[in-house]
Amino acid sequence: MSERKNLCVLVAEVVGGPKPDASLDMLEARHAFDRCMRRIDLAIEANQGSTIRHGSHSVSARFERCDEAVLAACEILERIQSLPPLRGKRLTARIGLHYGTHDPGSIAPGEGEEVASRLSAAARGGEALATGAAVMLLSAATRHFARPQDGKRAGLETLEWPLFCVSRQAEAAVSLPPATRLLQRMRLRHQEDVLFLDEQHPILLFGRELGNDVVIMDPRASRQHARIERRRGGFVLIDYSTNGCYVVEDNGSERCIKGSEIPLVGPGRIGCGFSANEVERDLVFFEIL
Repeated sequence: MSERKNLCVLVAEVVGGPKPDASLDMLEARHAFDRCMRRIDLAIEANQGSTIRHGSHSVSARFERCDEAVLAACEILERIQSLPPLRGKRLTARIGLHYGTHDPGSIAPGEGEEVASRLSAAARGGEALATGAAVMLLSAATRHFARPQDGKRAGLETLEWPLFCVSRQAEAAVSLPPATRLLQRMRLRHQEDVLFLDEQHPILLFGRELGNDVVIMDPRASRQHARIERRRGGFVLIDYSTNGCYVVEDNGSERCIKGSEIPLVGPGRIGCGFSANEVERDLVFFEIL
């Protein structure tokens, strides 16, 4: 018999978009929501989360560490915000986070999921709310993403924990001085596609699965292979794959990482599961502008 344990639970719901009418094709609307849900699933997986239950517009997931749940929430908001609007109306996510009890063997939601669901329902579109129970367990670095919220939200009048709003992008915009911001921009090229990492788009995912920013068709690549993050000190490559990432920067020797991270200085190229010195059409080329 499974035992109840305390975990950080994340509940995310996709909301918004135009009101259904004769001009909106239901297949088009379903495709837009499915695309958002794929982004949510990728963010959960990339941050070591496990899905508890999954609906057409919402998902619940559990995380061993609150840091991972907060990073997943920030990534969900950023990645859905970057998607194109549906008939001029943008889809968004609202998210709740709580550290509480969860019973893996029970069908009924535990206290952690119940509270996280209440927070998600009370959040505005494009917002993540967390309880003090989750925020107090964050590391010093991740705690900067949480800001106290004054006053009560509708539906949370009886909440016994302090309420926080979680956002990485807003904090980054405040903490980076203007002179530094201008330097923190990376251009990536994959086949015919050119992408940029900057203040508005600080994360890029690549792997074999559709839904990644860069889809690697090589069978040696993992479904969710790696990602590049823009941080205060520069750009960092983080590997989650089975076969590792191979990185070659100009005038440098090749490095291989697996389950770890390295800073990227560039210009250079990345091989996902294969050497960056191979002549491969799926190499990812990068340079800092």
